[in-house]
Amino acid sequence: MSKSPVSVSAPELHYLEPKVDVVRRDDGSIVLASPHPLGQGVAQLGVYLRHWAATAPERVFLAEREDPAGGGGWRKLSFGAARAQADAISQGLLDRGLGPERPLMILSGNSLRHAMLTHGAMQVGIPVAPVSPAYSLLSQDFAKLRHIFDLVRPALIYVEARAPFAEALASLGALGDVEILEGGGEAFAALLGTRPGGAVETAFASVGPDTVAKYLFTSGSTGLPKGVINTQRMLCANMQQLRQIWPFLLDQPPILCDWLPWNHTFGGNIVINNALANGGTLYIDSGKPAPGLIDITVDNLRRAAPTIYYNVPAGFAALLPFLETDAALRDNFFGQLKLIFYAGAALPQDLWRRLEAVSIQATGRAVPMVSAWGSTETAPMATAVHWGIDRAGVIGLPVPGTEVKMVPNGGKMELRVRGPNVTPGYLKRPDLTAEAFDDEGFYRIGDAGQFADPEDPLKGLVFDGRVAEDFKLTTGTWVNSGALRLAALSAAAPVLQDVVVAGHDRDFVALLAWPNLAGCRSLCGDGELDAMDAAASPVVRQHIRDGLAAYNGSNPGSSSRIRRLLLLDEPPAIDANEITDKGYINQRAVLDNRAADVARLFAVKHDTGVIEL
Repeated sequence: MSKSPVSVSAPELHYLEPKVDVVRRDDGSIVLASPHPLGQGVAQLGVYLRHWAATAPERVFLAEREDPAGGGGWRKLSFGAARAQADAISQGLLDRGLGPERPLMILSGNSLRHAMLTHGAMQVGIPVAPVSPAYSLLSQDFAKLRHIFDLVRPALIYVEARAPFAEALASLGALGDVEILEGGGEAFAALLGTRPGGAVETAFASVGPDTVAKYLFTSGSTGLPKGVINTQRMLCANMQQLRQIWPFLLDQPPILCDWLPWNHTFGGNIVINNALANGGTLYIDSGKPAPGLIDITVDNLRRAAPTIYYNVPAGFAALLPFLETDAALRDNFFGQLKLIFYAGAALPQDLWRRLEAVSIQATGRAVPMVSAWGSTETAPMATAVHWGIDRAGVIGLPVPGTEVKMVPNGGKMELRVRGPNVTPGYLKRPDLTAEAFDDEGFYRIGDAGQFADPEDPLKGLVFDGRVAEDFKLTTGTWVNSGALRLAALSAAAPVLQDVVVAGHDRDFVALLAWPNLAGCRSLCGDGELDAMDAAASPVVRQHIRDGLAAYNGSNPGSSSRIRRLLLLDEPPAIDANEITDKGYINQRAVLDNRAADVARLFAVKHDTGVIEL
């Protein structure tokens, strides 16, 4: 076993100097850790709110549009007002008997009320369970909602408005003494009018690192969602880690405009907590990277210029056509932007190049882009880029206090994580908790990674797909589905939104794909094109054929050559675990649920809907 510390001079931007300790073990595994010690953080997130309420009470903490559909101006909440509301809510929830065993469940999306309920509950030790609104508003059977309700057993359920959730609430059966709290109702107004007393201060003082802050539910690759326990230790460690790798946050409080849902770890832990911990401002974007809803995002970005912009690849793909064609939007978006951050899935290199191009158009320079890696179980940040990079795919190095173990697995290096930001386990599932950790206490995240430069660990790690998503052809050749997915999206840009790689135990590789409507409409010059039209369009199909044929010319091997593609006009289904709120596609679920489409791809005599390459 050998240990070799390496370091590099500080990058141009004001980041923490990248360093990594590398331990290579005799069994082929490698353990990476930052030699930077993790600084002393706060005991609970409520400390941040009270700090900024005392030192910058008039500064805007949160803002939302007066009309969620994008109408009107911004309704703003200062740090001082936020602290007052949180304390009132804390007292009101304690008066109702909520506590560690009687949690709060939130069914609605991001809003000022959602935020204040969350912080009012967490700061006095009441766990919060934010649930994807899609489980209530888009689901056909409400199975996931009922499963989560049975796990959490909340004392109170919050909805912004009762009518849209009526059917979902009815599906839960007899609620007994479970209170339904409606955002616009008298009960919520009374809650905000509660006078906080000594009980709030006593409960606040009792909350510490091991207190459960929230339960976040992951869609999982199969089955029903798992409740990931998020402690105050996890959330506060992640914020301390973020402050250390990006020290400029303390000098320049971030301005954010963000849509990422708070029932997910990216939006609910990284984004809003960044604003909270560093005295920043979050403009809540009620849009989404989907037809119709992306227009709301665009309108919000005309009115709020961020200094850091977070998004997932699907979000950048939806936003880019607007940035590329609207100079006024582009100039406002990049007006004070210092950093672009992507995570949640691998970013195709084509999107990276297009983002660089529009930033150069607006500012004369390429705005830095960085990424990080982790999961709901790691709060979520386990590694991060804190230096300049010039391409997509790099996920950085372990952040202070966190270790990453790389374990040989089927020709790849499986990544595992240990640190104060890692979950203690799953709600009421000791069996899943035991399976999730190895004998050294490292969390088995299921992802693979490799060094960007095997000779220089300081160049960071590169995401290498999900271990379980790779497969073998009948020839015995392994197919790296993650890399192939990115290559296909880049080759056929901008007309594909996402692809699923098929070919397990088959003779060749083929793809199921969804069209990117904005890209297809631009290509065809038809602003009304829908998914069915795009899938049948000769222009779109020829563009895909040409792009993938060019890719195949440079990648003739059986594991990388794409033989056929089928465009799907039916969107991925959330009930079937095919997609998350962030737009991440579950490859295995899609292949299982769409077995008939997979059969079309590999038929000896395929139908005319299949594109042959």
